[in-house]
Amino acid sequence: MKIKPIIGILGGIGSGKSMVAACFAGVGCGVLDADALAHDILNEPVVLTAMVGRWGGDVLDDAGGVNRRWIAEKVFDSPRELNFLNGLVHPRVLKRFEVAIETYQADPDICGIVLDMPLLLEVGWGEKCDFLIFVDCSEKKRAERITKNGKIDIEQLKKRENVQISLDKKKQKAHYRVNNNSDESDVAEQVAQIFSNITESSQ
Repeated sequence: MKIKPIIGILGGIGSGKSMVAACFAGVGCGVLDADALAHDILNEPVVLTAMVGRWGGDVLDDAGGVNRRWIAEKVFDSPRELNFLNGLVHPRVLKRFEVAIETYQADPDICGIVLDMPLLLEVGWGEKCDFLIFVDCSEKKRAERITKNGKIDIEQLKKRENVQISLDKKKQKAHYRVNNNSDESDVAEQVAQIFSNITESSQ
């Protein structure tokens, strides 16, 4: 069985990493979405119990589910609380990623594996990637995107990025860059060319 390349996506919040990952899916790659997995994991009983035990009932919304906005405000104001949350979530995400990577490696219809993981380098998974892609996007565009989707504001963006490896360092580590200051069709063309280069170099 030929080993498929593992591709990690890097970039700032609102840069369009998930769009780039979707473009890789369009050329035949399997995509692993850490954010989606983390959302599922937050609702696991053992994780919920641990969070309620540490932070109390405010961690739950009116329906008894996870109040993600409250959690975000809590942890990004406190390195200690962020470390607690990461200690709960990251090992579980990484374990699921390992299983999914094995599954994709065995799938003949998948020609590459993409890791869409915001803290890819921070958790040490950059070393597991054969190629790193940096999604380059202006600060103005990123601000427009996060304001439009309403999930976080500019102040929260800065708090989150302050506890991450700098964008300059991520850019330096990347093998390729995708410019995401235009439209999705242009991004898709860039991704197709990059993946063609990757498959050629992997032969």
